[in-house]
Amino acid sequence: MDLGLKGCTALITGGTKGIGKAIAQTLAAEGAHVGFCARDSAEVAKCVEELSAYGVKVFGKSVDIGDAAALQAWVAEAAAALGGIDVVVANVSALAINNDEAAWQQGFQVDMMGTVRLVNAAMPFLEKSNHASIVTISSVSGREIDFAAGPYGAFKAAIVHYTQGLAYHLAGKNIRANSVSPGNTYFPGGVWSQIEVGNPDLYKQALAMNPTGRMATPKEIANAAVFLASSAASFVTGTNLVVDGALTKGVQL
Repeated sequence: MDLGLKGCTALITGGTKGIGKAIAQTLAAEGAHVGFCARDSAEVAKCVEELSAYGVKVFGKSVDIGDAAALQAWVAEAAAALGGIDVVVANVSALAINNDEAAWQQGFQVDMMGTVRLVNAAMPFLEKSNHASIVTISSVSGREIDFAAGPYGAFKAAIVHYTQGLAYHLAGKNIRANSVSPGNTYFPGGVWSQIEVGNPDLYKQALAMNPTGRMATPKEIANAAVFLASSAASFVTGTNLVVDGALTKGVQL
């Protein structure tokens, strides 16, 4: 299937590892020009080189998503470098699991406001696009109570609500908005890789909960996100696509 992304421009927050990197790679493989950010400047430079091998324009920058001015500046710079914005993917999370006030503040600034500020900064460019699409990365932790109940789960739930509100209000402008809720996703250096070493009992418990007997790969989540971002999903807006291998048991109506 041709996703119709060739020549489009997409921005991803957190594009140097895990799901964000897989999304950037999948978009580039489809022929989309890619802008991304992450905090580690060395990793950003490495990923710029890797993505450029796909023969598309790439713009990467070291940005702290919790810094509103820096995020807005990156969006404007990326749009200028790549020639506009057709797709934005809000992917970064603070992974705030603790229940103290600092974790709540961090989750709010990075997960929630990082998403809102990305969308607001990109909106003038999306309004000019013929293929405008917003994709937010939520989590199954926003659907049910698990070990990440607290700031992480609460803000992931709020992101789904926010995204569906965007879909409704922006439909008349032909701007689509959808969210993806991944289940547990494993990759080297990721949170589950760290838990596998640091808390093997929790890792085994999480693995046993999934009837597939495994966790997702970043590529499997990226495939869903890129489909929603593409014109192949032209009449899909306001949905939350759960990609969890039947991990969650709640019925999504």
